Amino acid sequence: MNTGWSVTQKQKLIELNAEPAILDEVFADTNARNQLFQKTEKELVNENKERLLKLKNSGFRPLLSRLESKLIDRLNQEGFVQVITPIILAKSMLEKMTITSENPLNKQVFWLDDNKCLRPMLAPNLYYLLRDLERLWKKPVKIFEIGPCFRKESQGAHHLNEFTMLNLVELGVPEGSQDERLRELGSILMKEIGIENYEFVLEESDVYGTTVDVVSGDLELGSGAYGPLNLDEQWGILDPWVGIGFGLERLAMTLQGYRNIRRVGRSLSYLDGSRLNI
Repeated sequence: MNTGWSVTQKQKLIELNAEPAILDEVFADTNARNQLFQKTEKELVNENKERLLKLKNSGFRPLLSRLESKLIDRLNQEGFVQVITPIILAKSMLEKMTITSENPLNKQVFWLDDNKCLRPMLAPNLYYLLRDLERLWKKPVKIFEIGPCFRKESQGAHHLNEFTMLNLVELGVPEGSQDERLRELGSILMKEIGIENYEFVLEESDVYGTTVDVVSGDLELGSGAYGPLNLDEQWGILDPWVGIGFGLERLAMTLQGYRNIRRVGRSLSYLDGSRLNI
């Protein structure tokens, strides 16, 4: 009778980033299966070791860190100013984003107490800053932040509880040009980091209504929206704007062809995509 990998073997191969075709192998008997496992595991372990040595001897910085620097430099060239805002977020800030106790997204929030949480998104802080900056700077006002966000996500291959977001917003774009500008900015960033296989897809969200998402294969890399929207009034924002956010771990995962996002996230088990327990 044909047999596949044992649960332990398959998990080990997934951790070492085995190709999907290998994971789907079927064998005539356990002896043939175990022989191929030993051979494949050895090859994958050596690949992991080679990547770790390359990081030590010449790379020095994980891909996630290098991506962040590259994106910052490109956005600065486009006239966007980097901001750094608090990680702890007031409950009232989320409520202004329509994330009240009735909103499904509320269940994904890491609450510190009744009134404070770890930020699940960067948008509330950027809205808050725009309210002041539009008084102080000539439009368009262009700002962005890169930093950690936290959500009680499902523990699938594409989700993390702690992840790194890039969120940019441009306030004061010409009315009627928002969709075009949003796609232009998305394309600029995709080109900068070297992802060519992507498309823009319209989706529906609980906060922004219709969004313009950046999708590669079956993976959402980023999500954009533009206004004016009804929730803008909560922040005193009246002018047209565009905004787009990207998950940096998903960008890194796509660039490397990894099948598990944990390889590129903040981890004690992986370093720059390489398994440490080998």
